[in-house]
Amino acid sequence: MSEAAKRPSRMAIAGTLIALGALVAFAFLRRTPRADLRSVPNQNVLLITIDTLRADALGSYGGRAATPALDRLASEGVRFDFAHAHAVLTLPSHASILTGVYPYQHGLRDNSGYRLAPSTRTAATLLKKAGYDTAAFVAAFPVHSRFGLNEGFDVYDDRFGETRAPTEFVMPERPATAVVPLARDWIADRRRQAADRPWFVWVHLFDPHAPYKPPPPFDSQYPRAYDGEVAATDAALSPLLDDVRAAPRSTLVIVTGDHGEALGDHGEQTHGLFAYESTLRVPLIVAEVGAGAFRRTVGEVSHVAARHIDILPTLLDAIGQPIPQDLPGRTLLPASERQSTPSAGQRTAYFEAMSTALNRGWAPLTGVVAGREKWIDLPLSERYDLAADAAETTNLAGRDAERDRALGGMLRAFNAPLPGARRAEAPEAAARLRALGYVSGDAAMKARYTEADDPKTLVAIDQEFHRAVDLYVSRRYDEAVQAYRGILARRPDMAIAYRHLAFVAWETGQSRAAIDALQRAVAAGAANAGLVTQLGTYLAEGGNAAAAVKLLEPLAAAPAPDPDTLNGLGIAYARSGRPADARRAFERMLALDGNSGMALANLGALDLERGQLESARQRFGQAIRADPTSSPAYAGLGVVAIRSGDREAAVGEWRRAVELDSSNYDALYNLATTLARAGQTAAARPYLERFARTAPAAFYAKDIREVTALLQSTR
Repeated sequence: MSEAAKRPSRMAIAGTLIALGALVAFAFLRRTPRADLRSVPNQNVLLITIDTLRADALGSYGGRAATPALDRLASEGVRFDFAHAHAVLTLPSHASILTGVYPYQHGLRDNSGYRLAPSTRTAATLLKKAGYDTAAFVAAFPVHSRFGLNEGFDVYDDRFGETRAPTEFVMPERPATAVVPLARDWIADRRRQAADRPWFVWVHLFDPHAPYKPPPPFDSQYPRAYDGEVAATDAALSPLLDDVRAAPRSTLVIVTGDHGEALGDHGEQTHGLFAYESTLRVPLIVAEVGAGAFRRTVGEVSHVAARHIDILPTLLDAIGQPIPQDLPGRTLLPASERQSTPSAGQRTAYFEAMSTALNRGWAPLTGVVAGREKWIDLPLSERYDLAADAAETTNLAGRDAERDRALGGMLRAFNAPLPGARRAEAPEAAARLRALGYVSGDAAMKARYTEADDPKTLVAIDQEFHRAVDLYVSRRYDEAVQAYRGILARRPDMAIAYRHLAFVAWETGQSRAAIDALQRAVAAGAANAGLVTQLGTYLAEGGNAAAAVKLLEPLAAAPAPDPDTLNGLGIAYARSGRPADARRAFERMLALDGNSGMALANLGALDLERGQLESARQRFGQAIRADPTSSPAYAGLGVVAIRSGDREAAVGEWRRAVELDSSNYDALYNLATTLARAGQTAAARPYLERFARTAPAAFYAKDIREVTALLQSTR
């Protein structure tokens, strides 16, 4: 066949494709109508944030998890398929959701070391002023009230426990099945009381966060445990969503993730290191439900570039409240704002990942999403065409200098400063954030970063951090120590590695090795306030309280010292025989946080030492009300009971203390020996054996010998 004969056939095929394309587009528009989201004054507002929720995790987004509750909600409103966070960590991201501003504007740049200023305007403060009752029910420590997100909330329920967990590499959290009923009960109570005021409720769920341990039956239904966690979260949310659907007043429901999860993408296991789409892109669903909601055709999918900073303007618009002019985001309520028009498609979004810069001394990561293009500013810059390369496999930086300059200029236009001074998170708080390297490192910002500081160059060290944590959790302590030493051999300036190494040594009874590790950090010039506080606390616990006081007093002299620094100083004072000074330190903690279970429990311990049993009982009771998981408080009540002659009550309190924290060896010793000496051999034996097997010999050698003798005598 000649070349001339081929042309008509090729033209006919092209024409057929164009016609089919038009037909498909027409059908698509008919299947995805615009939802009639409206401003409804005084409607209720339910904000649900699901930690570590990838955009592609939900069923309605094509995910592997069965999520019928959230899929139904998407069918009742608008699902945004191109929404982005501005940070890849829990605390900074939630601060942007609640304040409507970027991380460099609200000031929270990491999961630790920062506090939201008390005067900060938030969704809760604005709605409280508008006559709303406000409540928050949160699931994990990164959004604890100590960080300031509780501003404006009448109720801020963060009772997931602030005391030490049996494994401190796992953050205290509570599952969705515990958090959702609290929100449902609060809403139901208001209905029973016939309260006429509208409400704003924030529900924060943490289940999809690592480590992934979905409950039955989801643990056996999904090959990838992360998907099981997402499905379990959806199931737990279903009753709450049904409640608001049945309510007489309409409710605006907004569901989003604070960030995603890498799950191995680009070599990252979890989140916080990079800002690729797997961790930066989030789901966003907005719907109006309830008996008072307008009946309409819904189920819209919007392709507009939505952002976390758009959530607060959307929320305010939905309830008929004015939107502050200085908010950088825009409401998504009008249908015109949800159309992928050229102007909407070009909305830019700033993002950052500062954790490794702050904690490890690596290069800070900033970037911008403009339309469907993405620019990542690092020593090794990156540019991606997300429309053609959603997985970000092809770095286009350097291929088109003009486009690189244009996107770089968009990023510079934000004029975002690098993070400023941060406060130390000392041992107690650091232990709760340690799970994935969430520890204040106070690494100094450099004037210039090189390719050697680029997170892409250092991804193997990040993987080694995760391996070291896994080794510790698996009780392979010697291997964990070797892993941290290997990290320090490659990056001797990393304070966080010294702190992890010291922590593992301390928890395994090697107190001298723990102190030596921190002192080596000081000698290497890698010390920071958090590390010094950790060192001071270890010195106090290890018998050198005078040196601890000398280290900690300067940190505690700040106008608003960190509560954990005061806690460490109070312990050091107590060990130095200075109970009055210890009491003042713990009372200063209470002045900063009136619900500090640690401070209350330690004040109770001081009362015990003075023989003031009733006062001690009251303090321990207050500590438990503030923190129902306070193992030290239950242990203290056990001592009060035994000194009051009530052995049975003492045994009950110590049992509870040990259940809450298997490493509370003082409570375990008291429980085991009291049962044994009361002749309750069968009941005592498991506790005696556990103490002899697990108590660190460096701290409990004499007690272990005593318990071993009791075991032999009971045989």
